Amino acid sequence: MSVGVRASSIAVSASVLLAVLASCGASEPVPETEAAAGEGATVYPLTVENCGEELTFDAAPQRAVSLDQDSTEILLSLGLEDRMVGTASWTDPVLEHLAAANDTVPRLAEEAPTYEVVMGADPDFVTASHGRHYAQGGVAERSRFAETGIGAYLAPTDCDGDISINGGGTRTQALTFDSLYQTIRDFAAIFDVQSRGEALVADLEARRQAAVAGVEASGLTAAVWFSDLKTPYMGGGLGSANLLATEAGAVNVFADQDDDWPVASWETVVDLDPDVLVLADLSRERWPGDQAAEKIEFLENDPVTKGLTAVTEQRYVSLRGAEINPGIRIVDGLETLAAALQSFQGEA
Repeated sequence: MSVGVRASSIAVSASVLLAVLASCGASEPVPETEAAAGEGATVYPLTVENCGEELTFDAAPQRAVSLDQDSTEILLSLGLEDRMVGTASWTDPVLEHLAAANDTVPRLAEEAPTYEVVMGADPDFVTASHGRHYAQGGVAERSRFAETGIGAYLAPTDCDGDISINGGGTRTQALTFDSLYQTIRDFAAIFDVQSRGEALVADLEARRQAAVAGVEASGLTAAVWFSDLKTPYMGGGLGSANLLATEAGAVNVFADQDDDWPVASWETVVDLDPDVLVLADLSRERWPGDQAAEKIEFLENDPVTKGLTAVTEQRYVSLRGAEINPGIRIVDGLETLAAALQSFQGEA
């Protein structure tokens, strides 16, 4: 479907898939200037293959709504706040250097908005990094947006072939940083800001390489705990949690689990007895145990968990939820985790 600037899926042109440019530095803003025409400029109509659907763009979107923080921070990092009319589903404060830009964009909801709230912003493009927003019971199925001529993009980090992982599917292939970089390049092509996209990819990749430079298999085992005190959600073996652990040189004790965030019992965690516990520290308060401090208090006082090696040795690594999810802040999480594991080496 193609209606004006409203979208349908992206077969990104070869120019968008150029090799990564030189790094622009960890904290430098992405350049705001962009060539109006010539090599690297998007030629419309642009068609994008996206998670089993095709989105066609007759022009760059002017009124984008981002349904979750991961997508929002990518759009803001590309300097696209003037093309955004709404954000939603926040787990953490926005990155500090993006705060001023974020303040100019309406926040439609702290959690997932309703379909009516999204449509009230009059979007011509909707994007999400987590497929639950497009699943039954979420904001709306992608087909419902398509009926009104609005392209609904889903980040490749949530796709396994044509299947949405957070929309009810299960990974068959391990998540890689390439999927994150593809999201950035797709956005850069859709909005005709390719040089900004390549600069952002180059920066993230340079930081990733620096974080893992010299990292060797530490021999340490780790578990990544996202939320819930009674039945904890632990990072499985094919998603972002496992990507973080393995890149940083640890072994994920739940690596044999295909789900991104399988529910575990504390008895199972005790049996696996990880050397290190990676704790999500969420600013939201949806479930007991969302904050790292709550997690630690539970671990150190519960009779089942207080004898864990990671607890007795105080080997905790606290990461923001957005640093564990597969957005641009996963690189921040990798930097923190890799440094912590190096400091723990020799203690286990």
